[in-house]
Amino acid sequence: MSSLSDRLAAARRAPGSEGEEQALDAAVDGATGTTTAPAAPPAPRRSLGGRIEGDRIDELKAKVHVELVKQLGPHLYDADMDTDELDQRVRTVLADVLAHQDRPLSSSDRRRVSQEISDDILGYGPIEPYLRDPDVSEVMVNGHASIWLEKSGRLVPAAAKFADEAHLRRTIDKIVSRIGRRVDESSPMVDARLPDGSRVNAVVPPLAVDGSALTIRKFAADPLGVQDLIRFGSLTDPTADFLEACVRGRLNIFVSGSTGAGKTTTLNVLSSFIPDDERIVTIEDAAELQLKQEHVVRLESRPSNIEGKGEVSIRDLVKNSLRMRPDRIIVGEVRDASALDMLQAMNTGHDGSICTLHSNGPRDTLSRMETMVLMAGMDLPVRAIREQVASAVDMIVHQTRFKDGTRRITHITEVERMEGDIITLQDIFVFDNSMGFDRDGRSLGRLRATGLRPKFLDKMAYANVSVDPLLFVTDRI
Repeated sequence: MSSLSDRLAAARRAPGSEGEEQALDAAVDGATGTTTAPAAPPAPRRSLGGRIEGDRIDELKAKVHVELVKQLGPHLYDADMDTDELDQRVRTVLADVLAHQDRPLSSSDRRRVSQEISDDILGYGPIEPYLRDPDVSEVMVNGHASIWLEKSGRLVPAAAKFADEAHLRRTIDKIVSRIGRRVDESSPMVDARLPDGSRVNAVVPPLAVDGSALTIRKFAADPLGVQDLIRFGSLTDPTADFLEACVRGRLNIFVSGSTGAGKTTTLNVLSSFIPDDERIVTIEDAAELQLKQEHVVRLESRPSNIEGKGEVSIRDLVKNSLRMRPDRIIVGEVRDASALDMLQAMNTGHDGSICTLHSNGPRDTLSRMETMVLMAGMDLPVRAIREQVASAVDMIVHQTRFKDGTRRITHITEVERMEGDIITLQDIFVFDNSMGFDRDGRSLGRLRATGLRPKFLDKMAYANVSVDPLLFVTDRI
């Protein structure tokens, strides 16, 4: 008969006997009265245990989801069902299922499962926490396993991900179906909005090669005001006073800039200066402007249906708005032939209109407007188009998103008149970047007056609006 030490040695040499070895060591220690320090479990075992626990949580979530579908059925995705009622019913079923689990859950796991399932059923799955986070300004989903966020103007990866492509597609369908739109292989691109006004763009396969792409531009429940832009450095106090006077003076203003430069925020701020006794008509692809005035009519364009019919374009809405007795026409973005109708509206007594468009600078803004007018199919000479532009547009406010993530107004420019075949521009305020950058790479520059007085001050005087001449003194800022 072999000794105890021989049997232990044989057990240790046997493959896959780590658990038996620990048990035998404990038995020997108990028999001999000695104490052996417990060995730390190897890293792979911790990873395996975490994976097993994660698999159990995923299995539980799937079980709860199936039970919810079984008990609530089509009510889960019924767009007409009251949100509060659906929330209450989901949470009731969720609590009942979790209470009847064979293996009890810890309080932290229970909260996690409850929150994730609630987000998936009542919200937008794994991106729901980021939509609630006020520090996140944009959510970008590049396929089900890649989610990126914009925080403080910079892109950072998110820790969450969708379970699979089908999970992501269900979320996209939930968003677009609530406003009567659709996305599928026959119509693989869609613009939509969330109930809070956040802008949504979705692209699905076959156009999106690596899986569906979802981009959500968030808008704060309380929109930024002029004091917020001053605090962020986008504006200065004198330029804010000047812009307010321009809006009250019924100037026609174009807000230009690149994608993500903050044009819509600036448009919101400029619109806030419109007096409360004026009728405002807003025209957008996806209704996202947040005006505080009482007399506002909001119009939203509509894409064609599955048969290719029923489209209502921005241009159609601009034409219709002229019959609605507007005091102000605000177009969320001019990007096509609607530019011609907008210029005609500005030239036929609808002063005080405000629009946005994409461009790289004030001069490029005029070039883009010419191009969009030509898209209308009218065989107009370029000089005639430029005369329309020079007569209609009074001022261009150009905004730029800097490398450090900040968004600044860089030009406030007057559109003067035609000289020969060229429209002359005059910068009133220009961003001065001569102060350079701080150690964090943030620009120290700011808007400064050029010292030139705009010629549209006479037009503002007809609206009984005057401007402090000291605003244009160069050394005032």
